[in-house]
Amino acid sequence: MHLLAIENLVVEFETASGPFRAVDGVSLHVDAREVLAIVGESGSGKSVAMLAVMGLLPWTAKVTAARMEFAGRDMLTLSAAERRKIIGKDIAMIFQEPVASLNPCFTVGFQIEEVLRVHTGLDAKARRKRAIELMTDVGIPEPEERLGVFPHQMSGGQCQRVMIAIALACNPRLLIADEPTTALDVTIQKQILDLLMKLQAEHGMGLIMITHDMGVVAETADRVVVQYRGRKMEEADVLSLFEAPKHNYTKALLAALPDNATGDRLPTISDIFDGYAGDGASA
Repeated sequence: MHLLAIENLVVEFETASGPFRAVDGVSLHVDAREVLAIVGESGSGKSVAMLAVMGLLPWTAKVTAARMEFAGRDMLTLSAAERRKIIGKDIAMIFQEPVASLNPCFTVGFQIEEVLRVHTGLDAKARRKRAIELMTDVGIPEPEERLGVFPHQMSGGQCQRVMIAIALACNPRLLIADEPTTALDVTIQKQILDLLMKLQAEHGMGLIMITHDMGVVAETADRVVVQYRGRKMEEADVLSLFEAPKHNYTKALLAALPDNATGDRLPTISDIFDGYAGDGASA
């Protein structure tokens, strides 16, 4: 049994010009202790698919799937109250733009402890102790003093570490990291990726890494799902994907890497999908 299994996920939004399908029949799975990368350019439906799993899309979004199970539980039939017991505890998400994702009106200590208040029976003293442990685990110096600071008083890298601490507060079984290094400089990106992989190995979590960075994919993933315009183009283990990509879109992504540049004109989307008439997914 997979930790998370999704079959034929469809997400539609109502627009002035009619329904817009942001996710179009995506199927994927991830197991415990496995890292699944979902890769594709901006607007390919990566984040929307995972927000659908989290139940964080606006009420106007229409979400359907043939199957959406977490640890054997049918996520599609859970009540809102039942889903809230899982989200943040067993499934956690690190969002894009850490500074924007944290509430500027509350200290980082309050925001870490809030997860513990909702999902555990710890008293105030135990929650503070756990918050200090978490900040230590994610590499924030002087954690006792830093509990009382506000997000704007911390760097982008430190805010990202706080987001990771919040996500790991209840030892989730599945962690979803949505572009966790996008807003950070190269040195901090490396530190955050190393931290995520270290914590994933220590806790035995399943990890879904959403990214458009093929370098991140090569460094972190066991398997890869490639998306474009809401559809799954290809799925493969990471070595097979880099050594023998099957779909033209995947080949174009890899050809666009600086190390692979030939000086020739890069293919356009119309070149890639000329005569294309299917989702092209391969398992």
